[in-house]
Amino acid sequence: MFTCAGYDPPVPTIPDQYLRSSQAPPPRTLLDVLEAAADAHPDAPCLDDGTRVLSYAEVWREIHTAADWMHDQGVGAGDAVGIHMPSGGVELYLAILATLAAGAAYVPVDVEDPAERAELVFGQARVAAIYTAEGMRVTGAAGPVGDDRRRGPGPDDDCWVIFTSGTTGLPKGVAVTHRSAAAFVDAESRIFLQDAPLGPGDRVLAGLSVAFDASCEEMWLAWAHGACLVPAPRSIVKSGLDLGPWLQKRGITVISTVPTLASMWPDAMLADVRLVILGGEACPPELAARLQWPGREVWNTYGPTEATVVACAAPLTGVGEVSIGLPLDGWDLAVVDSSGHPVAYGEAGELVIGGVGLARYLDPAKDAEKYAPMPSLGWERAYRSGDVVRLEADGLYFNGRVDDQVKIGGRRLELGEVDTAVSALPGVSAGAAAIKKTDAGQSVLVAYLVAEDPETFDLGH
Repeated sequence: MFTCAGYDPPVPTIPDQYLRSSQAPPPRTLLDVLEAAADAHPDAPCLDDGTRVLSYAEVWREIHTAADWMHDQGVGAGDAVGIHMPSGGVELYLAILATLAAGAAYVPVDVEDPAERAELVFGQARVAAIYTAEGMRVTGAAGPVGDDRRRGPGPDDDCWVIFTSGTTGLPKGVAVTHRSAAAFVDAESRIFLQDAPLGPGDRVLAGLSVAFDASCEEMWLAWAHGACLVPAPRSIVKSGLDLGPWLQKRGITVISTVPTLASMWPDAMLADVRLVILGGEACPPELAARLQWPGREVWNTYGPTEATVVACAAPLTGVGEVSIGLPLDGWDLAVVDSSGHPVAYGEAGELVIGGVGLARYLDPAKDAEKYAPMPSLGWERAYRSGDVVRLEADGLYFNGRVDDQVKIGGRRLELGEVDTAVSALPGVSAGAAAIKKTDAGQSVLVAYLVAEDPETFDLGH
């Protein structure tokens, strides 16, 4: 490039299409979202697990009866409630909705996770109660809540707290407000299936663990539009052979999933699906091409838990490089260099997120560190994602990470967390984890260890 004394080259700025915070949907709560659907479609099926079908009116009545009972048990607005229930049944989702109706935030832990993780998560979140398959048990002081906490949620109340992997080997609690969650739901409603909107005739697969924030997309894709949420047992979702007939039998028309699972499913099993949303990990171009089908929309989404599920999205055509797209209405995105300044088109840098979707860490020190101001951008609060992306006019393109964080099946984890867990095993003096590829191209997590006494060490124990 031509230069001369006294000449400063133009400084890149954030392109206008990446600044969408001014377009945020009006503030409301997730309960407002559900109420609007219940008012518009009271008799439409809301939940259907194959043994029990509940209409929107029935769900609305049932969760408010449960919320009143929770208030009487001492759980109310501002509390956190653990969710530790099996997948596949309506009871799991009724517990989540009842928690929201009581003004509390739900804190999910997968029942397949070790008991130690549940104890750690519920302890850090200071849950007032825990829902299990046997019902709700109070962990704090019993007795009715006061009038000030006997209410539903407001936009600035937390709606969920989801724990992600941590660089120190411990999970980190991320709290999302109703304002952020409802903005996410409403912003997605502005982009998907605009020519034939979602409605009571649609049936949305609920196949992801509720401890994975993409499950929020499944739930609210249904409940924002009067569609039916159809829970599936985890064993069915993981089986490519069994899931196809199940999807067709259950009349599924909408799926939100991770590319790892989608790549396992035969084309024929998705024949009736008119919306496929991918996220949680990089989407291979060959998968994007294979999922194309007449009358079907396929989208690729991106977003960390810390920015409320999805920050940007791109419709996929099956041709060319796969993009993670442009920001949702309400989100701001910037791609910055090592000094924190915006890069130009065609350059790569760290993705920084701002706008209505910003969540917060339960740990104030971690929150101050990760959501610090970005003076170089003029942002008072921003989340540095740690993801490296390339900036283009038509969208962002994922390039990798600035650290050793990885994703397996959409679940985010730090290799350092696995290192810590392996090293803590009895009889192990050191451990390390890595990602390897199978012959089929699937990513798998493997661990290596050094035994204190190799002659007596038993891996099976």
